[in-house]
Amino acid sequence: MTTTEKKKRGRWKAGESGNPKGRTPGTGEVAKLRDSIAAHLPAIITQLVVKAKEGDAQAARLLLERVLPSLKPIEQPVALLLPAGEGLTAQGVAIVQAVAAGTLAPGQGAALLTGLGALARIKEIDELERRITQLEGVKNNGNN
Repeated sequence: MTTTEKKKRGRWKAGESGNPKGRTPGTGEVAKLRDSIAAHLPAIITQLVVKAKEGDAQAARLLLERVLPSLKPIEQPVALLLPAGEGLTAQGVAIVQAVAAGTLAPGQGAALLTGLGALARIKEIDELERRITQLEGVKNNGNN
């Protein structure tokens, strides 16, 4: 018997499971741990409330984090005029100044600067493409 025959024998066919039914849900260690905790959950919560009322900051934080959703900033639309003919640097400075003045939220300023950076890369690619086309035109005209 060759080694390839030994390797093939006893293996499952490709795409077939060796245990098609699989393990029964809820029989794993994590499920057992959850069940044991769930039985004591009301007592645990009561104890956390008592500790929080006594001044335990960690207990209070844990309760509040689980009960109240975290607040997310709501950004309002802002009209921001960027200098048109002065280039990307002047526009970036205008965004930073608007954030510093409080006219623009820091998150909005960061998003605008990211967009401005993407625009700069697009302009670079356009400029490179234009230069390559120009060089190829000069090269083709010189070879004729």
